[in-house]
Amino acid sequence: MFCFMVEVERIVKANDREYNEKFQYADNRIHTSKYNILTFLPINLFEQFQRVANAYFLCLLILQLIPEISSLTWFTTIVPLVLVITMTAVKDATDDYFRHKSDNQVNNRQSEVLINSKLQNEKWMNVKVGDIIKLENNQFVAADLLLLSSSEPHGLCYVETAELDGETNLKVRHALSVTSELGADISRLARFDGIVVCEVPNNKLDKFMGILSWKDSKHSLNNEKIILRGCILRNTSWCFGMVIFAGPDTKLMQNSGKTKFKRTSIDRLMNTLVLWIFGFLICLGIILAIGNSIWESQTGDQFRTFLFWNEGEKSSVFSGFLTFWSYIIILNTVVPISLYVSVEVIRLGHSYFINWDRKMYYSRKAIPAEARTTTLNEELGQIEYIFSDKTGTLTQNIMTFKRCSINGRIYGEVHDDLDQKTEITQEKEPVDFSVKSQADREFQFFDHNLMESIKMGDPKVHEFLRLLALCHTVMSEENSAGELIYQVQSPDEGALVTAARNFGFIFKSRTPETITIEELGTLVTYQLLAFLDFNNTRKRMSVIVRNPEGQIKLYSKGADTILFEKLHPSNEVLLSLTSDHLSEFAGEGLRTLAIAYRDLDDKYFKEWHKMLEDANAATEERDERIAGLYEEIERDLMLLGATAVEDKLQEGVIETVTSLSLANIKIWVLTGDKQETAINIGYACNMLTDDMNDVFVIAGNNAVEVREELRKAKQNLFGQNRNFSNGHVVCEKKQQLELDSIVEETITGDYALIINGHSLAYALESDVKNDLLELACMCKTVICCRVTPLQKAQVVELVKKYRNAVTLAIGDGANDVSMIKSAHIGVGISGQEGLQAVLASDYSFAQFRYLQRLLLVHGRWSYFRMCKFLCYFFYKNFAFTLVHFWFGFFCGFSAQIALDTSYWTFINHVFIWGSIAIYFSILFTMHSNGIFGIFPNQFPFVGNARHSLTQKCIWLVILLTTVASVMPVVAFRFLKVDLYPTLSDQIRRWQKAQKKARPPSSRRPRTRRSSSRRSGYAFAHQEGYGELITSGKNMRAKNPPPTSGLEKTHYNSTSWIENLCKKTTDTVSSFSQDKTVKL
Repeated sequence: MFCFMVEVERIVKANDREYNEKFQYADNRIHTSKYNILTFLPINLFEQFQRVANAYFLCLLILQLIPEISSLTWFTTIVPLVLVITMTAVKDATDDYFRHKSDNQVNNRQSEVLINSKLQNEKWMNVKVGDIIKLENNQFVAADLLLLSSSEPHGLCYVETAELDGETNLKVRHALSVTSELGADISRLARFDGIVVCEVPNNKLDKFMGILSWKDSKHSLNNEKIILRGCILRNTSWCFGMVIFAGPDTKLMQNSGKTKFKRTSIDRLMNTLVLWIFGFLICLGIILAIGNSIWESQTGDQFRTFLFWNEGEKSSVFSGFLTFWSYIIILNTVVPISLYVSVEVIRLGHSYFINWDRKMYYSRKAIPAEARTTTLNEELGQIEYIFSDKTGTLTQNIMTFKRCSINGRIYGEVHDDLDQKTEITQEKEPVDFSVKSQADREFQFFDHNLMESIKMGDPKVHEFLRLLALCHTVMSEENSAGELIYQVQSPDEGALVTAARNFGFIFKSRTPETITIEELGTLVTYQLLAFLDFNNTRKRMSVIVRNPEGQIKLYSKGADTILFEKLHPSNEVLLSLTSDHLSEFAGEGLRTLAIAYRDLDDKYFKEWHKMLEDANAATEERDERIAGLYEEIERDLMLLGATAVEDKLQEGVIETVTSLSLANIKIWVLTGDKQETAINIGYACNMLTDDMNDVFVIAGNNAVEVREELRKAKQNLFGQNRNFSNGHVVCEKKQQLELDSIVEETITGDYALIINGHSLAYALESDVKNDLLELACMCKTVICCRVTPLQKAQVVELVKKYRNAVTLAIGDGANDVSMIKSAHIGVGISGQEGLQAVLASDYSFAQFRYLQRLLLVHGRWSYFRMCKFLCYFFYKNFAFTLVHFWFGFFCGFSAQIALDTSYWTFINHVFIWGSIAIYFSILFTMHSNGIFGIFPNQFPFVGNARHSLTQKCIWLVILLTTVASVMPVVAFRFLKVDLYPTLSDQIRRWQKAQKKARPPSSRRPRTRRSSSRRSGYAFAHQEGYGELITSGKNMRAKNPPPTSGLEKTHYNSTSWIENLCKKTTDTVSSFSQDKTVKL
């Protein structure tokens, strides 16, 4: 009886390898390869003999080794079989060699590890659980670490998580206050002996629970204290961390799928055909064996004396048995092994067609398309579902300030001499920002009217740009060259602050109490009185500042659907104009925000601030009270205008999505970005439109809520098609697949499904996933937000398993690798997030738009060519093999061969080279002037085909032949549809009748839904970051806050870190109870 260790919690002691080794935790070495030296041969042979033909020829080889039944030499089978298996094995070994090479490159990276009280360079694969590692700026994180200390104040550090969730904006991580005091003191770090008790390895990127025990006290740990493998340290000089999970236990590796053996539908079809043909071969063998037994019993006796056979030595039944196996060997050419060799050669040629395609070559970066596998080309023509990442795949992840509306006037448009709006071209001269020393050189704006309004001193324009420079969470610093550098938590905010900077309102620096900006060359310091942070419910953020004149102002920006409800009634006219401008911006795919402000009375603000301090100190309903106070002060706002930022799509994305949709290919977007951002891109790509019948948003927080929302969405969807669905609810199991496709055809409207990662986790459970899949497959567009890499793979597997459809996954980052491996075909884009996706993919190129040509040109033609080749090949082999079958009736079923195998080889060459030679000979004869010049007497009618087509009688013959050939078929099909219509034909007829019977007056004009792209608040920074700024935790001590004569008001009664720790105390305390290591 065996006993296995089941890890129910992880216990790790710092700086004690001996203690941690008794738990047998995994080391930090990773393996993404399929084979090693010992396992390559058995595993690869097992995979190859999964092909029915290989197994068939192996059995055939065994039969040929028996001399009593074989009339062919054994080497005629073993040589091509060994050749095919060897070639395939070499190709597989080469692919796996590159995986080993990639693994070694990662495992041999260097990291500074604290060993024996001093820092030593160690390879990543030698790092152990419990080690303390030092990371420096721009370094990759070697393992999942507990952050102990950093160069930043209060133990903060900044990380980029692009390889985990695809987001390039920075995330904040902070150490416990007790460990941040360790700093960079090596002796103190070497004496650190804290014990961490935490959860077991899992794939949840956004959750971590554990407890650190040190110095007779316990400290709760959450996800904000952990730095995951795959992250990159940014804007932090150094940090120290303790290894919690290593190697395959890290969350990055837990989310990476396994390398799978991919086979095409043609391969599976060929396996099925081989089985059927083998059955046909057995039938032929049985017929010939029976014929041999009859012949032996009736006629064979006359040949016994002639052949010197002894009487009774050979019975007719036994002769028929041996003849059966002999004919199995002789007729084996009906499925020759050359079929698979030929198929591989054709696939190799198709791969070179992809590699050589100039229309898929990206000249800017000199990146060609690459077919990284040669076995999946024809599958490209059968794709039904595409699963796409968003950031870096559909978009460039570059935000640019394009337009704005200020006081009812649009800035950013270009007009001609007749004041007509024109397109912006390369010849158009942009605004010259070179005179501004601190302007961003990459920023371009083509409307000179905004600069003129600034110079003329328009107060609304100045207030608009002032708001952009004050209301944000951006941090600033200067590099060694003295240039101003912005560190942004959201690319949207970076675009807005950069725009204000180029127009003369430059954000310079901030402290917990002040914000300093340069307004048209003059330094102005504003006192920061309150920061009303963003969250998903508010969809806005505000700051309250006091200017040098002593005026208190509230500046706010956010989603227009939310902010417009907070405006003062006097803004009605401006609201109408701005709303029209926002609709225009949204129609062009721009991401918009509304901008407003409010003047506050000093007395009113002090009373409000006192209530806010009381709410912050409350122990019950604290969040609700704070939210209510935010709502109270953010009212009666004065509208300034709106901004329009472009999240640049890759070139040709809209056209590609449209073409693929016309090909009846469904595109699902699986992204780690937040919901509002994904919806905006959906609208920009035309995957979401305001003309859609409905957009279902699934955002339940538990399994019950998710199940209920899915069922309500299905009821809503079927309710609008009730007339048909009520009549076809019950069907037999054998009609289930047909009914599923029919029900999809009855959905006449356009629908979309949007679901977040938290809800998706419940929706993928066994009792709910069928509802999710049924609803999703009936929607035109599906967008999954905030999903982990493993969830991406699970969604792909769900469609593969239950829809029996060919899937394709496309992405550009390490967070897309598991999805790429799970799909039938994986495509990697050579983007800005590294080459991990490319290395795991089957095909790679530089731009999403090349996917259209890959599928609709190369995929389509590869499939057509392969199908025609198979038909031709089987025809050729049947024609040759059946000669031996008919010859058996003339040779006494004696298993003699009519044609020698060398003759069969000759026939193959004649079919292949002869047909090509005859084709080109006729072509040259009919159309070549060169042949005519050499043999003028033999070829007097050069170009006769061209001349004959000028005769009317020829065209009449062609027309009559076509009509005579086509009309009977067309008439037969029309009569069949009318007399014996299928269920699908009946449904289509019913749909047409419904559309004709529907009165035109019943159509109501659709109103614009609140879920339109211009209503999405596109900020990607985390909730609570504003409170982090005002707490001063992320301010460097070397930059003391400038003194100000203004009265400073502090409203933070508790720090952001303390509040966050307070929120997680109850959860972690419950986790820490009753945890033991079990066997």
